[in-house]
Amino acid sequence: SLFKMYGYWDDLQKYFKFDAVKIDNNVFRLHYKLTVMVFVCAGMLVSSGQYIGDPIDCIVDGVPSGLMDTYCWIHSTFSVPSRWTSDQGTGVPHPGISPIADLEDGTEVKYHRWYQWVGFFFFLQVVFFYLPRHLWKSSENGKVSMLIGDLKEPLLSTEKKEEGIDTIVRYFRTHRGTHGTYAFRFFFLEVWNFINVICQLYFIDFFLDYEFSTYGRDVLAYTGLEHEDRPDPMTKVFPKVTKCTFHLYGPSGTVQLKDGLCVLPLNIINEKIFIFVWFWMVFVAAVTGVYLLYRLATLIATQMRVALITTCGGKSTKRSDVEAILEPASMSYVQKIGDWLLLRFICINLNPLLVNDLIRHLHKADAGDNSNTETLKVRDHTPV
Repeated sequence: SLFKMYGYWDDLQKYFKFDAVKIDNNVFRLHYKLTVMVFVCAGMLVSSGQYIGDPIDCIVDGVPSGLMDTYCWIHSTFSVPSRWTSDQGTGVPHPGISPIADLEDGTEVKYHRWYQWVGFFFFLQVVFFYLPRHLWKSSENGKVSMLIGDLKEPLLSTEKKEEGIDTIVRYFRTHRGTHGTYAFRFFFLEVWNFINVICQLYFIDFFLDYEFSTYGRDVLAYTGLEHEDRPDPMTKVFPKVTKCTFHLYGPSGTVQLKDGLCVLPLNIINEKIFIFVWFWMVFVAAVTGVYLLYRLATLIATQMRVALITTCGGKSTKRSDVEAILEPASMSYVQKIGDWLLLRFICINLNPLLVNDLIRHLHKADAGDNSNTETLKVRDHTPV
């Protein structure tokens, strides 16, 4: 396949593998893993011009084809918008093509310069969609991995299991209520993901001369029409045949205008890629928007946070124990949210039996701490 010929197949397989320790959620991964892969694959397809012919082929009398191809690729080609909907074969030879006499009369033309930058554009998209993952991974700094340790091993001895759970319990007792900043950094990056995908939709629209915002919808409408009534929207965005003018000196020293036709085979690939990109971006934006509503619900609803931890431990986990761990009266809202998110990340990485044991030990530790605190308060008020 194309990926194997380029030698990228092994790298793609490694990238698609799930992380050993999860420090985010599926919607977060939708951005930095699947969406990044969409743009990487799209960039590789666009850059594979040698498999579908030259990116541009121009025909003009009196100018060598190689020179004309290079010139028109660098200086860009153009179409005539008023000729996009003319009858092909009678009114115009191809959609968007007009006689040179029309151009001399001041007819509006539209230049196509963006196709030279498609590869760089996809690289920029990859950077923007991976940046939140990079920032979160650097900020998280292996905290969840450190706490879990060997607990993810399938064959774990009783001694190792107790040692791992004890490590988590001791950490929570020592650092109780210190994870507010940790949690809100993650929530900020979740919002960033949504803002980024919306901004990228507008950026692609700007990149394609404001034709992208309705591109997918227009294509769907186009496929539902009769063949003779179809004003192909892909012709406007990704023309296969365009015009290019070349000026040179004639034998007497006068400037001659050479009017040529250019075929863009690469646009056959581009139009399909950007149709998929349109639907994918709309899907990612919709899923992320719905997920932010879910995130808002988790921040507001205490019982929802309790339920999310309880379900990780299965039926044997007591909801009252989880609530006692997550909702101590002595802690502020921000402190509770921080501890909940860290505990949530730990629980989704462990099997239900380990989660159940961890909740029991955390509850026992909290109960012991509360008991010691009450005892000290009584002693402080006892007359000497």
